[in-house]
Amino acid sequence: MIRINLLAVRRKAPEPNRFAVQKVPLLCSLILLATVLFVGWRFWSARQLDARLGDEIQRAEQEAQSLRTVLQQVQQFEQRKAQLQQRVALIEELRQGQSAPVHMLDEISRAVPDRLWLTELKQDPQGLKVDGRTTSLTALSDFVGNLEASGYFARPVEILDSQVETSNNAVDLVKFSVKAQFTMPGAARAVPARTGT
Repeated sequence: MIRINLLAVRRKAPEPNRFAVQKVPLLCSLILLATVLFVGWRFWSARQLDARLGDEIQRAEQEAQSLRTVLQQVQQFEQRKAQLQQRVALIEELRQGQSAPVHMLDEISRAVPDRLWLTELKQDPQGLKVDGRTTSLTALSDFVGNLEASGYFARPVEILDSQVETSNNAVDLVKFSVKAQFTMPGAARAVPARTGT
């Protein structure tokens, strides 16, 4: 007859492997060490990157400062250039304007007939006023005609005033004032409007 033992047999659990038990803490230690090394390497590389970027920022700021000074110098040179150009333009304008008074005086001296002399010349934006004395009204009309014929004075040259002055000498003099507008030939002629009839 066959007997079957239905009672559970207790077996002994297998003994843990000593080598496997020692591997776990060693593996954990290696993982911890690798993590610490990786974090340390990342911290070190971040500090290196920060230092390099700080140096680059400092160099860029120094370059920007030097460029600012160069830009200020360029602006100063531009201002000086503009001032010098204004001065040159003014000098050229004065040089061109120098010939006008010379021609004006030359034409007036050529227009003066005998027995007429000038006592005062005044020039303002309205024109030229000439005061003088003469011994005859004919010399005065010759003076006005000579000014008009010169081409440097716009027509009409007006006689503003003429008065006979009696002096202790036996000669009577005519005191006069003449108004004229001086223009250079080739320039637009400014003809003053006639006043009175």
